[in-house]
Amino acid sequence: MTAAVAGIPGTGVVPPVVAQLCDDAAVFPPGLAPLPDAVRAHRERHEHWWADLAGPLVLADAALPDLASLPAPGGVPLRLAVTVPRGPAGIPDVLSACARLPVRPTAVEVAVPAGTGAAQFLDALAAALAGLGPPHVPEIYVEVPRDSRRDALLDGLTGRYRAKFRTGGVRADLYPDDAELAAAIADAVGAGVAFKATAGLHHAVRNTDPHTGFEQHGFLNLLLATEALVAGGTEQDARVLLAERDPADVAARVAALDDDRVRAVRATFTSFGTCSMVEPLTELIELGVVVTDTAGGDPS
Repeated sequence: MTAAVAGIPGTGVVPPVVAQLCDDAAVFPPGLAPLPDAVRAHRERHEHWWADLAGPLVLADAALPDLASLPAPGGVPLRLAVTVPRGPAGIPDVLSACARLPVRPTAVEVAVPAGTGAAQFLDALAAALAGLGPPHVPEIYVEVPRDSRRDALLDGLTGRYRAKFRTGGVRADLYPDDAELAAAIADAVGAGVAFKATAGLHHAVRNTDPHTGFEQHGFLNLLLATEALVAGGTEQDARVLLAERDPADVAARVAALDDDRVRAVRATFTSFGTCSMVEPLTELIELGVVVTDTAGGDPS
């Protein structure tokens, strides 16, 4: 527990602009929390006033057998987003495994295998889902590769699936620059495809990591860039917002979003994966996006 977390007041309000914004990716790098600890922490989180900040627990499909061996407390099923790195063929097994567990899969995040074309992938995805329907199929997110397949894939997702964009990683080249990320968001907005982001969004506002020197996108910058595009702005508008480093400016822009604009942007930018919940919570409080009282307390 950090000192900043220990000082967070005991009550507060998570506004709609960031509600369910942070998918709980505690088991993934750099967090790498052991599965029992991640599950326990995720369940305990819902006892706190800031529970509405958290989306589902994100697990790889390979972790589902280990999940089955953990104690299953009564009450609300564990909300899961399951990643399927081997492609669409693994989806039926994932849903079958989830059906035998005390969980509620809210999303399946499927990768596009290397060397697989957009049309081939979309056909394989449709085949994997054939015969399945509500309530068996959660939201399907397709991890869009950072190559020439992007446009065709996004066109194929329209009206059926959602997109997942990687926004960082363990190497500098895994971070898309402002131009690439703005173009990807613009393509998704133009195709009417909602998306989530994963990796690299360690802070609310654009920054340079002091340890690695990596240029890191801010999750609030991404939200503002998406909102600008949804509202009819240009790719250049999105690039400028992605590059903004002034926390006060970013916070003021978020505060200026009215209810209709919040609903519109959050219908498009649904969430991002984070290894920590308390770190984005702390930054959102410091920026005034999440408002707390002054009574003291500890949400961890």
